[in-house]
Amino acid sequence: MKVRAAVLRQMGLPAPYARSLPLHLDEVELDPPGPGELLVKVRAAGLCHSDLSVIDGSRPRVMPMVLGHEAAGEVVETGADTPGFARGDAVVFAFVPSCGHCDFCASGRAALCEPGARANVAGTLLSGARRWHAADGSALNHHLGVSAFAEYAVVSARSAVRIDRALPPQIAALFGCAVMTGVGAVVNTARVGPGESVAIFGMGGVGLAALLGAVAAGADPIVAVDVLPAKLELAKSLGATHTVLAGGAESVAAIREHTRGGAAYAIETAGSEAALAQAYAATRRGGMTVTVGLPHPGKQFAISAVSLVTEERTVKGSYMGSAVPSRDLPRYIALHRTGRLPVEKLLTHTLPLDDINLAFDRLARGEAVRQVVLFDT
Repeated sequence: MKVRAAVLRQMGLPAPYARSLPLHLDEVELDPPGPGELLVKVRAAGLCHSDLSVIDGSRPRVMPMVLGHEAAGEVVETGADTPGFARGDAVVFAFVPSCGHCDFCASGRAALCEPGARANVAGTLLSGARRWHAADGSALNHHLGVSAFAEYAVVSARSAVRIDRALPPQIAALFGCAVMTGVGAVVNTARVGPGESVAIFGMGGVGLAALLGAVAAGADPIVAVDVLPAKLELAKSLGATHTVLAGGAESVAAIREHTRGGAAYAIETAGSEAALAQAYAATRRGGMTVTVGLPHPGKQFAISAVSLVTEERTVKGSYMGSAVPSRDLPRYIALHRTGRLPVEKLLTHTLPLDDINLAFDRLARGEAVRQVVLFDT
């Protein structure tokens, strides 16, 4: 079938993207779903900083690629061997397909699925297939098994989670990355408990979702850290007890003062090795520094090695919120339904697919939290 999609053919084109147009809106060919796959009509797709990192080249991926990884849609066709899915199901995508059989999946660490990771690096679906083709017949790569900036997408059934149809698509989409990653970093990776102190670095979509998760977990105090005062004001309205303008030693000192000697958990979501160093410096003795952001693979993070021993410190990575999507997404949606996870407050803009390059300019300037492309319903 012919599908309109946003195709990235070259990384590293300069901003403003409304002028350089890194994403081409092309009519491409989409093959039908194979065994274990679903054809999904995309209803809403969020713009994430991870997408921007591919566009600007700081997160290298195979080219050319149909971009986008945070989305919700409706199943319109199922391939063979897709038990649990039927036409008309509402689904949210997970950006790491989980095979269900490797050592990591079997031990409840679906975010580290080895076949899923290999497929994501190769730009294929979990099966190893590519279902996208350009007008000249050449293959196009999948982005994290999802490729959500398109009217339709074929995904592995292992990349989809059924959800309640009552949840609006523009809200449902946010659960696929921002919420799963941010809330998961708090409840799965750090396992924050009531009354424990948390400092969160970076108030983008993931960082603010982590803030919502910390509030839901009963953390106190909760310190929000960012370079933009407007983001800190939003964080305050969402439950941060203190805000700190990011910077050098003075910022770290302020965080340590607000958390009575350092945060029990410092969570870095900015994708900056400098922010990660500050998060480590703001963590108390015996505390945990959790890193969620994705800096360029060449960047390094240096700490005092002896502090890991003498202060019994922990530095821990969190990918996809250490989530098991089929377990966690229904839980987070249930929290949203009861008002304990007001995800809708993260949505700052909706737009048509035609405005996607302009929207990435807005994201790059820090003028948006979560923007969502809405497709015709």
